[in-house]
Amino acid sequence: MRISSRKGPSGSSTALLALVALATPSALARRPDADKTTTTLPCTATSTSGAFYDLRADIAVHPKEDGTKPKASLGGPTADYHPRGWDYGANFTLNICAPVVEPFDNVKDIEEGHWQNISAYYQLKGEVYSLGFASTELVPRGKELVLQYSGGSYCEKKSSSSRRGDRTGLSARGVVHDGANFKSHEDESSDKDKSYHTLDKSNKDRRRKSATIMFTCDKDPTAGTAVVSFIAADPEECNYVFKVRSQHACAGAEPHKPGSVGPGSVFAIIFAIAVLVYLLGGIFYNRTINHSRGWKQLPNYSLWAGLWSFLSDFFIIATSSCARLLPNRRGYHHLSGSPTRGGMGRDREAENRLIDQYDEEWDD
Repeated sequence: MRISSRKGPSGSSTALLALVALATPSALARRPDADKTTTTLPCTATSTSGAFYDLRADIAVHPKEDGTKPKASLGGPTADYHPRGWDYGANFTLNICAPVVEPFDNVKDIEEGHWQNISAYYQLKGEVYSLGFASTELVPRGKELVLQYSGGSYCEKKSSSSRRGDRTGLSARGVVHDGANFKSHEDESSDKDKSYHTLDKSNKDRRRKSATIMFTCDKDPTAGTAVVSFIAADPEECNYVFKVRSQHACAGAEPHKPGSVGPGSVFAIIFAIAVLVYLLGGIFYNRTINHSRGWKQLPNYSLWAGLWSFLSDFFIIATSSCARLLPNRRGYHHLSGSPTRGGMGRDREAENRLIDQYDEEWDD
């Protein structure tokens, strides 16, 4: 029996350790997933220094039928931004963190089903060139924010690497040793195969247009909506850079996230715990040590009782002082008879007659 009793605890402890060992890897495996479930608001960003940026008020929204802004908007404009291209030869249309509002069609190299997600484009010679689809991921870079649109129309010009690749392919294909025996049809078939694979590879390697938008803080209090300017495009006309000056690009305090405990809630919890400990500890001490009963069990009862009497007396004095200032006292004068000029003269005559009468009686 002793041996079995000794084995029982060891077996239970072994089983407990086994459960802990099995649960620990699963808990560790769930930690990265828990970190990934943090929710962030669209078109917002928080820098490493703790600065919070919110550009949702700069998003252009669709107006209602009567031309007013919808309730869901945060004060944003109802029209897209139209930066001028200057020497580029075309004007641009874009929106911030959302697809463009104004309708358009005939987008080059983009399927019609994806037109509704385009956030930036420009028109040239009757064709619309997309600069990328909508994105809400802001990236803080120092004191500026960067927003990237990608997946636009194909770049017009090939890159230098592709051009070098074409020249390499032509030179490799054209090198034939003198005196080598080959058939002309074999060379033609090999040329067709190489040209097909080269065309297929070039279509896959073709770059698409993209847009890079940089936001800077505009501290002018009189500034209205954001101002968008076209900066430059790379020589291959694949990436277009824009600059936006906005009041909402200035760093601010991050709002309270739903589901998290803010600093005010933490202070309230600490204060409530302190008051609870003060009351329970004082009541326990007065009841067990001082053998107090009733209201005297409360800690510092005499202090709180004196404070209560002081507050009640102060309230009575304040209410009585305010009651004297009320206009209801005019009714009392009216009941007692408000003297007029004629009434005052008659009262004085009556008083004089009464005095004279008293004098006559005194003389008699």
